Amino acid sequence: MRGDIASSRPEPDDAVPALDPAKPPIRHRGPEWRNTYATRAAVTDAIVLVLATAVATVCRFGFEPIRSAGHYSSTYLLISAIIAVSWWLALTLYGTREPKIVGEGVDEYRRIIRATFVTFGCVAIVSLLIKSDLSRAYLAVAFPLGLVGLLLGRKLRRKWLAKERQSGRRTSNVLVIGGTRTAKHITATIDRSGTSGYRVTGVWVPDRLESLNEWLDLPGRFVPVLGTSRTLADALVISDADTVIVSDTEHLGHDGLKSLAWELEGADIDLMVSPNVIDVAGPRIHLRAVANMPLLHLEEPRYAAASRWGKVVFDRSLATLVLLVFSPLAVAVMIGIKLTSRGPVFYRSTRVGVRGETFDMLKFRTMDVGADQRTSELLSSNDGAGPLFKMKDDPRVTSVGRLLRRYSIDELPQLINVLKGEMSMVGPRPPLPSEVEAYEGNIGKRLLVRQGITGLWQVSGRSDLTWEESVRLDLDYVENWSMARDLQIIWRTVRAVMQTKGAY
Repeated sequence: MRGDIASSRPEPDDAVPALDPAKPPIRHRGPEWRNTYATRAAVTDAIVLVLATAVATVCRFGFEPIRSAGHYSSTYLLISAIIAVSWWLALTLYGTREPKIVGEGVDEYRRIIRATFVTFGCVAIVSLLIKSDLSRAYLAVAFPLGLVGLLLGRKLRRKWLAKERQSGRRTSNVLVIGGTRTAKHITATIDRSGTSGYRVTGVWVPDRLESLNEWLDLPGRFVPVLGTSRTLADALVISDADTVIVSDTEHLGHDGLKSLAWELEGADIDLMVSPNVIDVAGPRIHLRAVANMPLLHLEEPRYAAASRWGKVVFDRSLATLVLLVFSPLAVAVMIGIKLTSRGPVFYRSTRVGVRGETFDMLKFRTMDVGADQRTSELLSSNDGAGPLFKMKDDPRVTSVGRLLRRYSIDELPQLINVLKGEMSMVGPRPPLPSEVEAYEGNIGKRLLVRQGITGLWQVSGRSDLTWEESVRLDLDYVENWSMARDLQIIWRTVRAVMQTKGAY
């Protein structure tokens, strides 16, 4: 029987097949690439630290052993070796190469920075205790250079790992334990990421019997659904999983999660629990222990902070700077538009802004005059998603306009909207009034903050996104706003514009 079959209501706890921690331990070897990756990262760290301390020694003493401040440079070679080894050990002790932090998030970088500062602090304390006058110039070169080198090395490794994962390599197979509905959502979310490093290969519902040939209903995917006729060991073998995600603890029965942890003990299999919290940024999530129960504390959405004076000052200052820098380009674009097509230089589009107020969004004109009246003729060729109209090869676009759109130069006049307070540098995509009229459910919450010239939607694919993905990203931004995130989006925007992906 094919299809996404919802799990039946869980039976009472005494009817749920209990996991027996007294069983022989499950034997399993984790993916070999993890050990290889950690080993290569350790070697890279060692090379970076040796180079950083060596460069610091050369910068301080040159290539000849010159006597300076009562110390020989040869002494600093020994000191450099001690610092490099201690630094490398600190990186190990702080778990900077653990598989659980590899590939995504800032935890890896945070641990490297922490290990570096601890090493620097220990060196300073030891130097003070033994009354050794270490050269400040040496330390001023060694530690910043080493830290930058370590972070850059990990960044390059992440890029390599992301490319490998996009090609289906260096991934971990996942067995989801819980109901099929949640398992389907987890599988689709992981597949959509592409670089998460995980791939769901099986679902085990431990409190009901599976149907014959049952699997999740997902396009292009075969994920078997197993039930009470299979043990945990069977499910792990069939799915070839090295990671277990528990999506619904109710299916395991009373104390089932604890028993599951014991049964996986020593099996080199990662165990994770999904709280079913989607699109909530890390800073809003806090783990709290209440009566010896781990509970997730979710802070309120942060959209209100996006309207404070700090963001307004940042937006207008950056808009002014960008306008000044690109003013020669803007003049050249205006001349090009005037010489190649008849009509005004600017195009005004009515958009809906914060709190539903409308405003005229400015762009350089990239289409023939009267293009809006021809939209109905081209609806059959719509490449856009949802209520959006987009065409990859729109016949209304001028020759100059095609170039402007490719590099998003047509959006430069929107900086004027930012200076007027109608838009922000970063925010949700400015919607048309017709789009807002079609909003349903929580979509209207994207109007709680100022709309942006760029946003998560632009750095995640732009016109190649589906309507659902675009809305999800906009709401994600509204709920999880932070100044640091704005800076990250601006940096990613520069890269996305240079790659011209999804722009038409």
